[in-house]
Amino acid sequence: MIFGHLPDHLILFPTRASIDAGGAVRKTIPFENGHLEIWTAQSQSARQQGRADVFILRFYGNADRADRWPAMEAEMWKDRAVEIWGMNYPGFGGSTGPTRLARIGPAAVAAFDALRLEAADAPILAYGASIGATAALHVAASRPAGFAGLILHNPPPLREVILRQFGWWNLWLLAGPVALQIPRDLDSIANARASRAPAIFLLAERDEIVAPRFHRLVVQAYAGEKRIIELRGAYHNDPIEGTALADLNDAVGWVLTKSSPRAP
Repeated sequence: MIFGHLPDHLILFPTRASIDAGGAVRKTIPFENGHLEIWTAQSQSARQQGRADVFILRFYGNADRADRWPAMEAEMWKDRAVEIWGMNYPGFGGSTGPTRLARIGPAAVAAFDALRLEAADAPILAYGASIGATAALHVAASRPAGFAGLILHNPPPLREVILRQFGWWNLWLLAGPVALQIPRDLDSIANARASRAPAIFLLAERDEIVAPRFHRLVVQAYAGEKRIIELRGAYHNDPIEGTALADLNDAVGWVLTKSSPRAP
C-alpha cells in the first residue's frame, strides 16, 4: 500500500493546460474507456503533393506535450514529404486519464495501429525521446513487421537508471520497490533485444538527466542494425539542429532504404 502507484507519481509529470499547437491538427482515437489525443502536421513537401511519403509516430519526453511540437518538427524534414503524429500519454493534455506508466505501452500500440490504417503502405518511423523512447521500443517489440524503423533520442532503461543512478542515496530501500513496479512494457533492454528494425540513436554527450552510460546499455542491447549520432556538447533536452539534423536526415534515408514495411 505504501508504494502503490509510487513510480507513476515520481516519474510522470502530466499537464493539461492549453498549449498553442500552431498549425497542427487535433484528432482523437479510442483507448480503453476514453481516448488518446493525437496532434498531426505535414511538412511543406507533403502539403504540396497532397500526401505524405513517410509517417513519423512521435513520443515525447516526460513533462512535455504533443501539442507543442508537430507543427514545428514537420519543417525539420525540409524536402521530405513527412506527416507527424504526436501522441499525448494518458492523462496528458486532452488524453483521458488516469496517468499511469502501465498505460503508456498499450497507448503507444493503439496509436500505432490507428496510424497504420491511415498510412496504408507508406513507411512508419517511431521516434521517441527520453521516456518516449521506452514507448517506441515497446511498439517495435510488439509490432515487429509493422514499421520501417526507430529513432531513439536519449533512451532510458528505467529500471537500471532508478537502481544505479538514484539507489545509492536511499540505500535502495525506495529505489528497489520503485524499480520493481516499472511495467514490463517499458523495459528498454528487453524490448531492444527483441527489436530487429533499423534504428537511429541520438545520444547527448552531456545528458544531465539520464547519464550517457545508461543510453549505451540500450544501444548495446539493440538487436537490429543501428546508426549512432553523437550529439557533442548536448544536454538532455537540447534540440536536434545544425550538423546533427543533417546527419539525422541522412540516417532516415538509410532506414528507408533498409526496410520494406508490411502491415501487421
